[in-house]
Amino acid sequence: MKSGDSGTRADIGAPTVRGSATAKEATRAIVLLPVVRPTEDEKREPEGRLAEAVGLADAIALDVVDARVVPVRNPRPATLFSTGLMDDITAVARASEAELIVIDHPLTPVQQRNLEKAWGAKVLDRTALILEIFGERAQTAEGALQVEHAHLTYQRSRLVRSWTHLERQRGGFGFLGGPGETQIEADRRQIADRIARVERALEDVRRTRSLAREQRRRNNQPVVALVGYTNAGKSTLFNRLAGDHVESRDLLFATLDPTLRKLDLPHGRTAILSDTVGFISHLPTSLVAAFRATLEEVTLADLIVHVRDISHEETEAQAADVMATLGEIGVEPGQREVLEVWNKADRLEPAVREQREAAAAGQGAVLVSAETGEGIATLLTAIEDRLARRASVREVTIGASDGALLAWLYRNTEVLARTDDGEAVHLTLRIPEARLDDTLAKLGEPVAEPVVSHEPYVP
Repeated sequence: MKSGDSGTRADIGAPTVRGSATAKEATRAIVLLPVVRPTEDEKREPEGRLAEAVGLADAIALDVVDARVVPVRNPRPATLFSTGLMDDITAVARASEAELIVIDHPLTPVQQRNLEKAWGAKVLDRTALILEIFGERAQTAEGALQVEHAHLTYQRSRLVRSWTHLERQRGGFGFLGGPGETQIEADRRQIADRIARVERALEDVRRTRSLAREQRRRNNQPVVALVGYTNAGKSTLFNRLAGDHVESRDLLFATLDPTLRKLDLPHGRTAILSDTVGFISHLPTSLVAAFRATLEEVTLADLIVHVRDISHEETEAQAADVMATLGEIGVEPGQREVLEVWNKADRLEPAVREQREAAAAGQGAVLVSAETGEGIATLLTAIEDRLARRASVREVTIGASDGALLAWLYRNTEVLARTDDGEAVHLTLRIPEARLDDTLAKLGEPVAEPVVSHEPYVP
């Protein structure tokens, strides 16, 4: 190694070698995690970050033959890695016959081109890998549009022809596929026009979703949105709560497209339960922007249920990443009602479980196991109570002959009690926050002060 290089062969770290029964069919890949000037705001240990990167590669069935943490003391603008590290990685790639090298770190277009030329293999950074996963997961026209928009935005700044030696046909958006699979490969000069067309189509999606939300609002149906780190068990919990079946596997980003179902609450009320894509650390900004139409379901939800894998050793760091992503889409702490659900309680050791139960009680969280059903009844009650906090309970009196107003109140509020004296109808109403202004306008002034404020109603 040359003097002044920022690492030695030992610096690359001990490899994690993995095999696959379908190795002949899958693309052989190496996963590298560059640790560049560690900062205090990085909450994860390198080993955990590397394991997550390998999980991302598993999500598109790559045959990961080697995975390493690579300390980088002095990042090089041309290659990221020093000359010595470049030589070491070249030797590893050749020895393992790797066709693809995944760098779990952002790469500039120049760095990507130089690394591909030096190693003789396709190179993907973290953003490109996640985009490839999303391309395979999208099952609906809406999901495909959103992923394509993110892909085109990412490629627009690069315009680098993908390597053509990986010609096995597959899903996704062309990072790993053969030549001619996507418009960006067929005609890169049309990328701006294509982005514009996709954006117009996504605007139609937003309008359609907006109309659906307005209809739910008119029907007085609150929305409960599940959010969480990918693989926290959101889809399993969704199935348990809604009695439905959406795909739930022990795989990063197993589900992508949004799903809405009716949720029956303990005392007869109903809500709409929403499940969408899981979050992850360093989620590409282009994906957050592209999925705005989907994530609006979260930003406008009456209640956000934050599902955490409480058995994971990095559950606190994952929770912080979820809250950071919520902030990116406009959900600021304190502006939305958030209920934490600590999932996978069945995986906890007895001593740890006792600690988690005490912590959950102190923090207002609910400890559950979506797999076994433990704690689900408590969770449903907590959801109902939180929704009730967003409603105002008022006593009103209207004329007995005002049938139109009475019918409107029954459609748009919850009538908790009613008495008739022949000339007037006396009502106790629970008014959802979203309908409060409309209801007050219908009733006119004066209106009695709230009888109950921010307390759940239990018949």
